Amino acid sequence: MATTDVRDKPSPGAPPGQQPARRRFDLRDRPQLWLVPTVFVVVVLAWEYGTQLLDVDEYVLPRPSQIAEALHRQLTDDQFWGHFWVTTQESLLGFAIGVGAAVLLGTFISQIKVVEATLMPYIVAFQTVPKVALAPLFVLWFGFGLTSKVVMAAVISFFPMLVNVIEGLRAADADRIQMLTVFGASRSQIFRMVRLPSALPFIFAGLDIGIVFAILGAVVGEFIGAKEGLGYLLLQTNYNFDIAGMFAVLVVLSLMGLVAHFVIRLLQRRLAFWAEDTKVIGA
Repeated sequence: MATTDVRDKPSPGAPPGQQPARRRFDLRDRPQLWLVPTVFVVVVLAWEYGTQLLDVDEYVLPRPSQIAEALHRQLTDDQFWGHFWVTTQESLLGFAIGVGAAVLLGTFISQIKVVEATLMPYIVAFQTVPKVALAPLFVLWFGFGLTSKVVMAAVISFFPMLVNVIEGLRAADADRIQMLTVFGASRSQIFRMVRLPSALPFIFAGLDIGIVFAILGAVVGEFIGAKEGLGYLLLQTNYNFDIAGMFAVLVVLSLMGLVAHFVIRLLQRRLAFWAEDTKVIGA
């Protein structure tokens, strides 16, 4: 006999055919939905009117309204979109190369202890080198074109991804691995069924950091030597004392990082939905 959930029954005295009331959306459940825009509005207003009251020179700190005007001017300029596309290309290519190399090397290192013991001291030593300091060398070796910026973006996004891959593959449940080994599972089966799913939260943490570092690497490479790109545009606005224009470019770079972050988070919800609540901090 079919049963009806009590929650689906209308309340006594309700008109026939009336549907049960659904749970109302309450902002108290997600305070960030109003806190984030509120903080933004408060900061912008304080910045706008604070600089006016204190009579701060626009060459020192432009007002948000001036930055918005500069941003609108740039967004309506075709040359700006050319610079934007160059930096996007450099960042995505460098990110793809850095992530691919990190996944391959991290998997290789984590699976063979002799390789890990041999290579890790060199990896740690190279990781301590400030990657920004390598930019002049990359420009010298690979020229002022796209290649040097791609290499810079790849190198600077490589190490966070590598560390997360290694740590994620190490974090696999030993009891599950032992159980599968007892049942005769091969190394590839253990990797596919236990190690890789356990490593996915770490991998996505590395991707989240790596994409932001890739943008940073591309811009730093453009600072050292370039004829196009958002980093080059930043230098040009600086030379022209267009401080509002500099802030406008920084806003665009921030938005690029935010969009990349949300894309990675969306992919994580799709591909690693079971680990959404896992808190992993990237290296």
